[in-house]
Amino acid sequence: MAFVVEMVQIFKFSMWTTVRLSFAFGCSSHFRAAKRFSTQEKELLQPASPTGFKEEGNEHHSGSPKSHPPPCSYKGLTPPNNLQWQWKSRMKSTGQAASSREEFRNLREDDFSKQQKRPAPKSLSIERTKGSEILFGIAPCSLAFSQSKRDFFRLFLKSSSSSTRPVMEEFAQQAEARGVPVHRVRRQVLDALCKGQVHQGVCLETTPLHPRSLEEAEASQFGVASGPNTQMICLVLEQIQDPMNLGAVLRSAYYFGVDRVVISKRDGCSLTPTVSKASAGAMEVLKVYNTDNLEGFLKAKTEEGWEVVGTVSKSEVEDNVPVINCLEFHWNKPTILALGNEGYGLSSKTRSLCQRMLIIPPGRMLEPQIESLNVSVATGILLHSICSQKTK
Repeated sequence: MAFVVEMVQIFKFSMWTTVRLSFAFGCSSHFRAAKRFSTQEKELLQPASPTGFKEEGNEHHSGSPKSHPPPCSYKGLTPPNNLQWQWKSRMKSTGQAASSREEFRNLREDDFSKQQKRPAPKSLSIERTKGSEILFGIAPCSLAFSQSKRDFFRLFLKSSSSSTRPVMEEFAQQAEARGVPVHRVRRQVLDALCKGQVHQGVCLETTPLHPRSLEEAEASQFGVASGPNTQMICLVLEQIQDPMNLGAVLRSAYYFGVDRVVISKRDGCSLTPTVSKASAGAMEVLKVYNTDNLEGFLKAKTEEGWEVVGTVSKSEVEDNVPVINCLEFHWNKPTILALGNEGYGLSSKTRSLCQRMLIIPPGRMLEPQIESLNVSVATGILLHSICSQKTK
């Protein structure tokens, strides 16, 4: 019996010794792997040291480390967060060239920064004369100078190689002849002045251009044409609200020889710099009038012998007013061509005062949502159809 107990104790001691040896051997293997991994990572991350360089406090010691054992798995192990600081310290102590430090910073900013830090754009603000506006674009500014309907305060030209172009020098000469100060500024200043519009390198601070009162013009020169066959044409715009449309209409009116343009004072677009740019400067040349009594004006013109014609789309039906093709219209007396709002066209009152309505024939079957033309396009077509009959 004693023999059996002794054999059991020997077996237990053997098992305990085996477990201790296995654990020590496994820990030693892990420590060696961690040491090799750390050494390789440092060699990759740290620059090569010059010959004879020895850093205090970083000597390699033999034997087991005093720190706690690392985790069992080293997959995905990342270097400490202070490696960049350690690398910078070594670079300073070794006197490495500044180009290496610059290269590292560029690498870090280009490859690892998600968002580059850019300086915030400075706000550009220029004090303007009270009540002034900024006219922009080569044609509007040039025609504004030539027509002299406005007062001028300052001329802004783009300061670059393009400012030496003949057109820019001509602007400068015109401004100097009128005593207008000339400022050569950066493109960003011009962009801020005209709020991002296409300025072509020119901005002009000037007084606004207002339409003339129709009542005053009627009393002076806007009377009855002499003779029953005199070919005069007046364009009436009722509540055109888009400045781009108004500018395009004015450009067509000037091109085809319209004598007068009358716009409604209520719910209509005013003569802004955007309108002038869209008209390519035609707004500066044309005689534009406004009135808040469009109905009374049309009645008075009808009594004086003018024919008032309106415009409708093909889908619209007019019971009391004859509708004809614009190509069939015969221009034999002074005529007023009336065009309405972009959305709903002429008002019912204005339609009732028209003697005939004109349509532009389409070239195909039209879908319900696109049965009409843009008001500026329709104006060009109708004016061409009418004014092409003018006797040279």
